Amino acid sequence: MKTYPISMVPGPVRVPQPVLDAMNIDYGSADLEVDFLELYNHTEASLQTIYATSNPIAIMTGEGMLALWSALKSVLLPGERVLAIGTGVFGFGIGDMAHAIGADVRTVSLGYDETLGDLSRIEQAIINFRPKMITAVHCETPSGTLNPLDGLGKLKRKYDVPLLYVDAVASAGGTAVLTDEWGIDLCLGASQKALSAPPLAAFCSISARAWEIAAEVNYSGYDALLPFRDAQKDFYFPYTPNWHGLAALDAAAQLLLDEGLEQVFARHNKAGEICRSRIKEMGLRLFPAASAVPAPTVTAVYLPDGITWKEFDERLRGRGLVVGGSYGPLAGKIFRIGHMGSQADLDLVNRALDVIETVVREGGKTK
Repeated sequence: MKTYPISMVPGPVRVPQPVLDAMNIDYGSADLEVDFLELYNHTEASLQTIYATSNPIAIMTGEGMLALWSALKSVLLPGERVLAIGTGVFGFGIGDMAHAIGADVRTVSLGYDETLGDLSRIEQAIINFRPKMITAVHCETPSGTLNPLDGLGKLKRKYDVPLLYVDAVASAGGTAVLTDEWGIDLCLGASQKALSAPPLAAFCSISARAWEIAAEVNYSGYDALLPFRDAQKDFYFPYTPNWHGLAALDAAAQLLLDEGLEQVFARHNKAGEICRSRIKEMGLRLFPAASAVPAPTVTAVYLPDGITWKEFDERLRGRGLVVGGSYGPLAGKIFRIGHMGSQADLDLVNRALDVIETVVREGGKTK
């Protein structure tokens, strides 16, 4: 497989050596060795710090989508009402997922170049629809946006909505995720974005109310949350855990805590600022519009005029740089620079931007 010296894909990100080293051990059976339980408890405590929560966190074996499906299936019954906030591919997609499992879904739709600000439409939808759950995405990586969630949490509390479900997969570890302060009942994460571990672990913080509802629903599939409620107390996990993946996640979380979360967030903010500033200096257009909140973990940019995504991607790769395209209505229109986790490195960001600038200056010239 070909690799690239400048990898700026918005996840999975490049994995630091200490995280790789944590996997390079022949671990025993997680079902039998108390060392696994101790590691699980330590990893959970680290994630609680990163997610600013006192709620327990279920750590599952799988990629981030596992947590998204797990949380929906574990607390919803067919016909129950879900208010989905759509500002991008994943926000609308979560509504589709809830619909697929039989929920009655109403979507408040915003443009892909918008982020949450005026919440009057959402408030009116809560009043009229009376949902059991509100869903939202903190960082929409396909469009490079970050949704402020404090106001949504206040509405959830004001109208006593039982559950607030938030996808924080691409934000946690790169910017503040204030799970308890924002009233999030199910906060979803994964190892392969700003945490900079391989895509082997998905996780979800679970409020007391969410545990109560999960017990009422009693979903029993492979991806169920409920079996994790007593897994640590009983030292009995619902399936054979991935010890290697957990060790990698633990090492990755510890790297962030050792650096200090405020310093980590500042590093991401600086990388994003440099990226957006240099992109504008090149004469390229940023996505989204200036009125939206840009994500500190990923920058989205309109493709240069007169070049397709396929050709642009090939030219970047020819100079050792790989970035991301996009999905849905933005596919073929923008490209994305992933400055998250280990890639929120100012030297790496500038090297990537140097390559992009060279290709932009070439215009329609072939290599």
